[in-house]
Amino acid sequence: MELFFDLVFVFAVTQLSHRLLDQLTVGNALETLLLLVAVWRAWVDTTWVTNWFDPDRTPVRLLLVTLMLVSLVMSVAIPEAFGEGGPMFALAYVAIQAGRTAFVVLALERSSSLGRNFQRILAWFAIPAVLWVAGGMLEGEARYVLWVLALALEYTGPVTGFWTPGLGRSTTADWTVEGGHFAERCRLFVILALGESILVTGTTFGEIEASTATVSAFVVAFLGSVALWWIYFSRVAETARGAFSSAEDPGKIARSAYTYFHLPMIAGIIAVAAADELMVAHPGDRGTAASVALTIGGTALFFAGHALFKWAVFGVLSWPRVVAIAALIALIPVGFVVSALALGVAVTLIAAALAVWDSLAYRESVRSPRGAAKDEEVTTDDDPDNTDTDLERPLAARSAHSGETDPEDDEDPGAVGAGEGDGPPNIEHGPGPTVS
Repeated sequence: MELFFDLVFVFAVTQLSHRLLDQLTVGNALETLLLLVAVWRAWVDTTWVTNWFDPDRTPVRLLLVTLMLVSLVMSVAIPEAFGEGGPMFALAYVAIQAGRTAFVVLALERSSSLGRNFQRILAWFAIPAVLWVAGGMLEGEARYVLWVLALALEYTGPVTGFWTPGLGRSTTADWTVEGGHFAERCRLFVILALGESILVTGTTFGEIEASTATVSAFVVAFLGSVALWWIYFSRVAETARGAFSSAEDPGKIARSAYTYFHLPMIAGIIAVAAADELMVAHPGDRGTAASVALTIGGTALFFAGHALFKWAVFGVLSWPRVVAIAALIALIPVGFVVSALALGVAVTLIAAALAVWDSLAYRESVRSPRGAAKDEEVTTDDDPDNTDTDLERPLAARSAHSGETDPEDDEDPGAVGAGEGDGPPNIEHGPGPTVS
C-alpha cells in the first residue's frame, strides 16, 4: 500500500523538476525549493504515521487512499502554486496535514501518550494552517512571507517537542519508531528522486538528434546518477539502518537524519536531474549561472545532505564529503568557460571518486575494526556483512527503548504493541512515533 501511495509523489517530483526548468532564475529556484520542502513534509509525516499504524488495515488504507487523492491535487497545482494555483496548493496541503493528524487523534484514546502527542501536533499545526490558507489567497510577496513562516513553524515543531499550552511537550524518547521500516521508506524516496533523473535523461535524449556530443552527454548523465546511487546505497544506507534499529533513542535519529537531512539530498537530486536535461539537450553550450548552479550546486547539496545524515547517525564528520564539496566549489569558475558536457564529466568524476573511496573504505573496515572507525562510521548492527533480513519480516511491535521485536506480537497478527495501559486500537504496529 505504501508503494502505491508513493506513486503520487513520483508525479510531484516530476512537477518540481519541470517547474525548476521552466524559468532558470533565482526566484523560480527558491519557489521550487519552498514547494519541495512542503511536498517532502507531506510525505515524511505520512511515513511517521505508517510506521505506527498498519497500512494493511482497512481504516489506514482508506486514509492513505484519501491522502493520495488530495496529494494528487496538490501536485497538479505545483506549476502555478505562486500564481492562480496558490489556493489549490495551500488548501490541499492543509487538508493532508490536518486530516492525517485528526485521523490519528480520533483513532487513539485521548489519555494515551501517543494520543497526547498527536493532540499537540494538531494544535501546533493550527497557526501554520492559517498561514498557508491566507498565503494562498494573497499574492506576491505576502504569499512568500506567509508560506515561509508556515514551513518554519512546522519544521520547528519537532525540535520543541510540539510544546503546547496545557498539553506540555514530548521528547524524542517518546517517538520510538521501527527503524528498519522508517529507513527503508526514506531509501525508497531517494530511489524515486533518482528515477526522475533517469527519466529526464532518457526522455530528453529520445527527443533530440543523436550525435557524438549528445550520446556522450547521455552516458555522463546516466553515470552521474549511478554515482549518487552508489554513494547513498553502497554501504552507508544499510549500516545506518542497523544503527537506527538498535539505537537507544531512535526517535532522535528519525527526526534529524531522516526527516531533516534527507531533504537536502532530495533537493540535490532534483537539481541534478534538471542539470542533466540541460546537458543532454545542449552539450556544447558554455556554462551559464543557471547551468553551473544546477550541476555543481545540486551535487554539492547532495554531498552536504549525506554528510549531515552520516553525522546524525554516527556522530562524526565525513571528511571525504567535505573534500568533495571543496573540489566542486573549485570547479565553479571553470564551469563558465567550458562546455556543459565537460563540466558534467568533471562533476561526475568527483562523485565517482567519492563512491570509489566509500567502497575501498568499506573493504578496509571489514578487514579491520580500526578501518571502520577511521572512515568515521561504526556499524552497530550485529551482522557485519549486512545480511540481516529484518525488513523482510512483517512489522511487529517493538519495545519502547530496546528495539527488540516482541515474539508474541509476531504470532498474533492482531497484536497492538507494547503500550500497556494506553489501550490503542488494533490498527497500530507498536509503540511508534509522533508525526515529526
